[in-house]
Amino acid sequence: MFQPQYEAMPAGELGELQLSRLRTVLERVYANVGHYRRSFHEAGFRPDQLTTLDDLRRVPFTVKDDLRRGYPFGMFAAPLHDIVRVHSSSGTTGQITVVGYTRGDIERWSDLMARTFVCAGATADDIVQVTYGYGLFTGGLGAHYGSERLGAMTVPISGGNTARQVQVLRDFGVTVLACTPSYALLIAETARELGVDMRSLPLRVGVFGAEPWSEAMRTQVEGALGITAIDIYGLSEVMGPGVAAECLHKTGLHIFEDHFLVEIIDPDTLEPVAEGERGEVVFTTLTKEGIPVIRYRTRDISRIIPGQCACGRTMRRMERVTGRTDDMLIIRGVNVYPSQIEQVLMGVPGVAPHYQVVLTKRRSMDQVEVHVEVGPDIRFDEIRALEGLQKTVSAAIASALAVSVKVKLVEPKSIQRSEGKAKRVVDLRSEGANQ
Repeated sequence: MFQPQYEAMPAGELGELQLSRLRTVLERVYANVGHYRRSFHEAGFRPDQLTTLDDLRRVPFTVKDDLRRGYPFGMFAAPLHDIVRVHSSSGTTGQITVVGYTRGDIERWSDLMARTFVCAGATADDIVQVTYGYGLFTGGLGAHYGSERLGAMTVPISGGNTARQVQVLRDFGVTVLACTPSYALLIAETARELGVDMRSLPLRVGVFGAEPWSEAMRTQVEGALGITAIDIYGLSEVMGPGVAAECLHKTGLHIFEDHFLVEIIDPDTLEPVAEGERGEVVFTTLTKEGIPVIRYRTRDISRIIPGQCACGRTMRRMERVTGRTDDMLIIRGVNVYPSQIEQVLMGVPGVAPHYQVVLTKRRSMDQVEVHVEVGPDIRFDEIRALEGLQKTVSAAIASALAVSVKVKLVEPKSIQRSEGKAKRVVDLRSEGANQ
């Protein structure tokens, strides 16, 4: 499933393909989606006015609230009798968003997820354990169809029952694990408790996504499981997993630009940033039929990495997502993302890779406290050792982020583990007890 005719396409040919596909998708949404027809009219734009890729900047952005207002099927660009599957976002911050797939969409998604596994070094000879959740979440079935398209043996175990996950990894001789990076750490922790040496198993690569994670966490996961950890990227509104993926060189995620047009913008001015600068990622789908999105603001923060990867793929690479604009914390005027705190914690001996950022309010001031578990080798009843470790963690955060935060050390396993996306920020500011 390495497709060099697309993945190694010269830039000029890729641009021509993108322009042709962009014209088609703009005409499709203009004809079939009331929201886009109205927004194009308000901007004074018609699809037949598109002559270059830069003309797309004349089109308004799409935001998640647009999809919410269209709930459930108002943003679909295909008749319902052509929709063969629906998925949705988690809806943790409001009304869920629903996405629909035609049969062609499912085929293309399967191809792109197969590409993703190939980027990670997987082949038809591998055994892939899919631990992403199945159901309305796109992760499980997206990885499942991609693994099957590749021809690998696919184990659709879904999330949960971590002891059983370890048993299957061992007994089935699994070679590729697909899950969130935080759940991979829980699998490693559970394996230690069960007396299973993960480093002795055939498992060799992890395909991890669905949440921001740091380079330091990659090191933790690779050390705990004895594998190569590969980052993948996607979101349900754009397709699901399979929008971009790292290869084994681990120098950024290859964006599958034959299917997705990417922009990086300043989230405040909405203007494009200079090449290589960080900003908010914006995607336009070029081949989706069920629910195309035009200039969709993802809220994810990343940048385009200049140059070409040594693997030979010519499509541009994006840096691992470092956070989301709506996850950013402003601590005494300093912008901080949870992943930055994670990066610091992973470098401090004596603490475990499990933490939460707890937000409260005292009078009119926001308070930030980082709860972090101590490692298994630290005795929680040794007050002096704990005080020293707490000072070390506080100093490390202050040094790296140029802002001081209160640190609270907690006992091992006291922070709730997640079988899906880890909950890194707990916002208690609206609770009366904290006023």
